[in-house]
Amino acid sequence: MLSSLALIFLVGLAMAAICQRLMLPRIIGMLLTGIVLGPYVLNLLDPSILGISSDLRQMALIIILLKAGLSLNLSDLKQVGRPAILMSFVPACMEILAFFLFAPYILGISRIEAAVMGAVLGAVSPAVVIPRMVGLMDSGYGTQKSIPQMIIDIVPLE
Repeated sequence: MLSSLALIFLVGLAMAAICQRLMLPRIIGMLLTGIVLGPYVLNLLDPSILGISSDLRQMALIIILLKAGLSLNLSDLKQVGRPAILMSFVPACMEILAFFLFAPYILGISRIEAAVMGAVLGAVSPAVVIPRMVGLMDSGYGTQKSIPQMIIDIVPLE
């Protein structure tokens, strides 16, 4: 199992670096690593890794959210004021409402299932949005008006 974890980390970092050179998000390289090393392509991973993959994904999300939380500047959010507060919950509520209203007709599911699906969709976005916004904050892009900080603030957390 340890060799499988080492393989995932090494190949993942290498693929992320390749994607970065190609001007693609690093997460694409990491996703491709999981697909290629997983049971449907090369099947190079120990089966016990697949048993704990849910826990590994949860740990990855915790690391991403921790990095985002440490990069937030509270004084920037206070300076922005009301828009930051509104953007923290209105988009998530709109996602859930849209799924609640339209998914039963489009997908043929119950309203409760549609609401849960909307909440899940909002919960998975941190893994994609937060690393991009932290990168923007590191490069200084949009920080004059605290745009990356506000977007990180609107990402719904689990």
